[in-house]
Amino acid sequence: MKSSNHTIGERIRMLREAKSITKEEMAERTELDISQIEKIEQAKDLPSLTPLVKIARALGVRLGTFLDDHDESGPVITRKNAHNKTVSFSTSDPMSHRHMDYFSLSSSKAGRHMEPFIIQIEPVSEGVHFITSSHEGEEFLYCLQGTVEINYGKDTYILEEGDSIYYDSIVAHHVHAGNEKGAKILAVVYTPF
Repeated sequence: MKSSNHTIGERIRMLREAKSITKEEMAERTELDISQIEKIEQAKDLPSLTPLVKIARALGVRLGTFLDDHDESGPVITRKNAHNKTVSFSTSDPMSHRHMDYFSLSSSKAGRHMEPFIIQIEPVSEGVHFITSSHEGEEFLYCLQGTVEINYGKDTYILEEGDSIYYDSIVAHHVHAGNEKGAKILAVVYTPF
């Protein structure tokens, strides 16, 4: 069975090839390294949501195009404990901590403009280096469990269970667990198309 990351990589490659866009052209349009595009297409590395947003814009598709399973035009209900892992972000760099599992709450909704997720954030390890990223759009985060730390521009915000934050994602940011216990959040990501 293919992993979610493998499916996303395949969809990106197929869309890129269908639009006759070379890897070099994709790198230029997204400001990503060719090696990073290759790793994403081969499902070897999905470091954060930012490259996917940039790739979606370069291909002229919405972010959900990479995550869609079906094309339901009416309401979509996701029952508790029935949401599937859509994508995992991680890196092989032991000095950076970017591991999150995203569980889509809308992958079967066609034409959506928001991407709601439950995100399981792994615990923080000692000596990690957080790499901020930015992309067009807005994000809403609601802390369901644990403590979440958000580095946003030059500021740092802490969310406890029941707290939320809404921010412009064009400002460099990084979301991670606020301690060694990990966290769970509800996130809604909007990226203009």
